[in-house]
Amino acid sequence: MEITPEDVFVVVDVQNDFCPGGALAVPHGDAVIVPIHRAARKFDHIVLTQDWHPPGHLSFAARHHGRRPFDNIQTPHGPQILWPDHCIQGTPGADFHPSLHLHPGELILRKGHHIDIDSYSAFFENDHVTPTGFAGYLRERSLKRVFFAGLAYDFCVGFSALDARKLGFPAVVIREACRAIDLDRSVEMIEEEFRRAGVLILQSLDD
Repeated sequence: MEITPEDVFVVVDVQNDFCPGGALAVPHGDAVIVPIHRAARKFDHIVLTQDWHPPGHLSFAARHHGRRPFDNIQTPHGPQILWPDHCIQGTPGADFHPSLHLHPGELILRKGHHIDIDSYSAFFENDHVTPTGFAGYLRERSLKRVFFAGLAYDFCVGFSALDARKLGFPAVVIREACRAIDLDRSVEMIEEEFRRAGVLILQSLDD
């Protein structure tokens, strides 16, 4: 696939807590780094997202008495999966993986920093209406097509790609540069959503 100066590469949440040994490790999460580096060489514009939770975040199972990680609860914003405490602001777990070297990354977009609402997508909080401002950033910089890689394929990568389509941006997911949690058929469900929304899945940029 030909990459143009109007394309942007969004690298989602390649952080220590999502990699092996982390608090919410995605299986083989660090395996995304080599294909991300390979893809990044083709782009003029690179953006990184960073999960950035305050202590006691709504999404943490430890905040809810009697609940365990991966339980589901209802919140004012809809259903919420509860997670282990992860990517807490200023902790080593929230840092980018030390093997990730993306220069020049033009923007680091932090998400999940509001204590009472989770945020999977780079574009919206999990109420699906409160914007992060990222769409405005892309439009002001005349960036037209968004490529996604990172962690996790079936949550933050997937929600970001779907919201890109919702906002009118062509969206491409580079599958070899993602890894999934695959919780309760979440991979199958996100790929069905991709099909409906018109998100393109490429195994690699060489496809």
